[in-house]
Amino acid sequence: MTPVELSRTVLHAVRRAVDEGELRVAVLPERVRVTPPGPGGCGDYATNVALQLARPTGQPARRVAEILRPRLLRAPGVSDVVVTGPGFLNISLADAEGAVGLVREILRCGSRYGHGDALSGRTVRLRAAREVRAVVQAEALARILRSQGAVVHLDDEQLDDEHGTVVRPVPAPADPFVLGPDAARWALLHPAPHDRPRIDGEHLVQRESNPLFRVRYAHARARALLRNAGDLGFGPEPGPVAEAPSLFQALADHPRILAAAATHRAPDRLARHLVTVADAALPLFPAVLPLGEEKPSAAHRARLALADAAGTVLAGGLSLLGIDAPDHL
Repeated sequence: MTPVELSRTVLHAVRRAVDEGELRVAVLPERVRVTPPGPGGCGDYATNVALQLARPTGQPARRVAEILRPRLLRAPGVSDVVVTGPGFLNISLADAEGAVGLVREILRCGSRYGHGDALSGRTVRLRAAREVRAVVQAEALARILRSQGAVVHLDDEQLDDEHGTVVRPVPAPADPFVLGPDAARWALLHPAPHDRPRIDGEHLVQRESNPLFRVRYAHARARALLRNAGDLGFGPEPGPVAEAPSLFQALADHPRILAAAATHRAPDRLARHLVTVADAALPLFPAVLPLGEEKPSAAHRARLALADAAGTVLAGGLSLLGIDAPDHL
């Protein structure tokens, strides 16, 4: 991992802490400086980002550093993080094997990557309000909760807070299924439950401005790369890929996002995460196949494996939302 990539990783950890409500800051830094550790430091690099954020967040720098530390420890390519002095974060980098192992794990688990037992033994009763968005959200929630080991009952009878959860998002302003089943579900699930969904033709356009198109296009591209590589006589083989730290980060985040979507009854978290995965994957794809007379190399096979892993996560996530992931667009 280069210093520039590590700087982006630290900034991503800051953004996640803000998104998850552990840090409150009006303006995020545009970039984070990482340098070799000074006297009293350790590891490969150090950053003073916690000291920068102390005043804007109203918290001691060391407390900010402790909030960021576990998020950095989950980042691919990071082996250890130590807080020193008033709040310096000292980061030790792992070798590439951790990222390679992540790809192997995704390909081994397939569409069940990220499924877990965080809610094993829990019984959850859901009832949807009598409105189409509530029904679609309840069905998606049931699939997400089951992916984390919960036993889920979708009930028709009236429930109260003691005996179950009533799914009651802001209603759809119009019939979403005029868009077709997949675009309709996306239109209802991508916004947060308290936001008014937008029901219009933008969900159908095949261009970058449409998040659903980017997610499904990234999946279809990953599958096309596998087919094209097969025609060239090579297949995926996990290995180091230096070009895609943000994609490794997004894939490593997937189990945590699924668990959070289940715990907080928030399918929109999964939908937005799939957009993050797609946006991180698309820049990798042009480098996956050899060009011209170039022979397939270990680097091509490693990039293909990473593309396959991204497509696998996208397909699994769309399936939990009840949305098809076609191999061709």
